[in-house]
Amino acid sequence: MDIREALYTTRAMRRVKPDPVPDEVQARMLDAAIRAPTGGNAQGWRFLLVDDKDQIAKIAALYAECIDMLFSTIYKDQVAHAGSSDDPEAVKFKTMMNSVRWARENFASYPLLLFAFDQFDTTGGSIFPAVWSAMLQARADGVGSSLTSVLLFKNDETLDILGVPKDEGWKMSCCVPFGYPTGKWGVPKRRPAHEVSYRNTWGGPLGLEIDEPLWP
Repeated sequence: MDIREALYTTRAMRRVKPDPVPDEVQARMLDAAIRAPTGGNAQGWRFLLVDDKDQIAKIAALYAECIDMLFSTIYKDQVAHAGSSDDPEAVKFKTMMNSVRWARENFASYPLLLFAFDQFDTTGGSIFPAVWSAMLQARADGVGSSLTSVLLFKNDETLDILGVPKDEGWKMSCCVPFGYPTGKWGVPKRRPAHEVSYRNTWGGPLGLEIDEPLWP
């Protein structure tokens, strides 16, 4: 697969089939992850794959609670606005919210979860490039993914389920469900890069206009 196709189409794919992700695909994901840049070559990461249905069901119960907390706190205003307006931003938020609600209701059907942990590093500078590499490799094999950090609302409970030692400095960074998508791959709609980018100083003109995606 062309790298640009992977970069432009690896969007959040929450609606996936329950079909298992083959071991060889999982191996390529993990091997790609550990090739990512890592500060000081410390490689202070751990990756935990979960495909046991009982384990996933336990995580699913926590995920549902966390999503409810998310929509009633951080996204409270957006939820209220989406329920009372049909302006473009409200419509986009409702689309995202429906996708997340699908994940909430169907989390137990995900065939594979990847949990990523880093040790003594609160920046995410090493772990998130590694996770993104795993997600890009999965995309190359036709597997969708959707990174979430919402389980941090129930961090201790999640660590207990997963058996993560709490005295060694390991921090849960995210959880990524994987599976074969029920829908189609596509380039997500975003605000143009020149509307969210500057040059030399904050607010300085970028000097570029990118009105349409540069791929395909």
